[in-house]
Amino acid sequence: MSLFDYKVADLHELFTKKELKVSDLVDESYKRIGQVEDKVQAFLTLDEERARLSAKALDEKVNGENAKGLLFGMPIGLKDNLVTKGLRTTCASKILENFDPIYDATVVQKLQQAETVTIGKLNMDEFAMGSSNENSHYQTTRNPWNLETVPGGSSGGSAAAVAAGEVLFSLGSDTGGSIRQPASFCGVVGMKPTYGRVSRFGLVAFASSLDQIGPITRTVEDNAYLLQAISGLDPMDSTSANVDVPNFASGLTGDVKGLKIAVPKEYLGEGVSESVKQSVLNALKVLEGLGATWEEVSLPHSKYALAAYYLLSSSEASANLARFDGVRYGYRSKDAETLIDLYKKSRAEGFGDEVKRRIMLGTFALSSGYYDAYYKKAQQVRTLIKQDYENVFAKYDVIVGPTTPTPAFKIGEKIEDPLTMYINDILTIPLNLAGLPGISVPCGFDGGLPLGLQIIGKYFDETTIYRVAHAFEQATDFHKEKPVL
Repeated sequence: MSLFDYKVADLHELFTKKELKVSDLVDESYKRIGQVEDKVQAFLTLDEERARLSAKALDEKVNGENAKGLLFGMPIGLKDNLVTKGLRTTCASKILENFDPIYDATVVQKLQQAETVTIGKLNMDEFAMGSSNENSHYQTTRNPWNLETVPGGSSGGSAAAVAAGEVLFSLGSDTGGSIRQPASFCGVVGMKPTYGRVSRFGLVAFASSLDQIGPITRTVEDNAYLLQAISGLDPMDSTSANVDVPNFASGLTGDVKGLKIAVPKEYLGEGVSESVKQSVLNALKVLEGLGATWEEVSLPHSKYALAAYYLLSSSEASANLARFDGVRYGYRSKDAETLIDLYKKSRAEGFGDEVKRRIMLGTFALSSGYYDAYYKKAQQVRTLIKQDYENVFAKYDVIVGPTTPTPAFKIGEKIEDPLTMYINDILTIPLNLAGLPGISVPCGFDGGLPLGLQIIGKYFDETTIYRVAHAFEQATDFHKEKPVL
């Protein structure tokens, strides 16, 4: 039995009893990476030397009876858009191929305070733009359940590394479903917290009003512990919310009696495969058996979410990515003759096709004469979507539906068709527009590929989401299944 088959609480107990060393866990992580990384290709950069030194220092601490905190000594992987001091951060883009940050993101500092061990940086879609991990400049990560299929995106490396047992857990970022969708495809647990719950300081921005960092883990309990560690107000982030951080794990009682669940008819409509619909209906039966009740509701403006999202996110990306100009840091074209030439060639050579596509779309939407017709209209639609959710949450505790319309698709199957690829996020995008929290937990299989159940909660009510997710997880065995590599 691998050490990665244990939950965080069990491993912590082994530490305190001195039956396990942090070095053992770190060894196990790098050993597993050595065994499967050539197949999965989840990591862009490994930090082995520093990780082993850190593990050794933590082992000496335990000898001094100082193993504090449940995350003490736990190996973690970080998505490569979280800046890490002295550890290359590329956003899976050529334009940042040699970027070594001089500071740590707030979440990285918080993990250091919790005394976790960073194993390395994980592959992603370039600048978090994509749903399949095929937009990385460096490599295509593969789904551990079937190496011919995608792991999802943009946090595909983060989900694949956890599913493959290379790390205990990882951090991803979610702009339109980029934690939940790969979690669903890879059969793991992925949480997108409420916008503002977790500091974005040190997260390389894609769309600042939508991006949110969150945890990817094997179990709901571990997910709650990791979110606890990274949450909280941060003076370095003006969008960080000044709200109390509850003990998320305290609500993991398995009790959902009397809980009222809303199931939007739009989430089980056209484009959602029969296997996905059936898995959600089966999950609702499980929750009914535990004492919850559910009713069908409508979120009428959901059908506009995709269009609004791509206008808003691309507009913000156009502004955010203007800083990559070949002058201050990152890739610089070698054959530019004038300053304008330098800007043009550095960006043309440094950015991939999908990033260029979104920059152009966003620049157009923000341009004079088109701003009101596109960007402003999309913001108005965003408000209507937010109001839809508020109306439902006036009567219900959580909203439940599928995470993705289908299981993971084959590598190369949709890369030439951006619109089909974009539709893959249709069930996750509305949450980001509204800023709501949501989790994906394993709820079934189709042809050996995992399916995800999405549970959506009220603002800053991750505790209830965890309670429902944990109750469902404990009543089923889907989370116990592991891919064979």
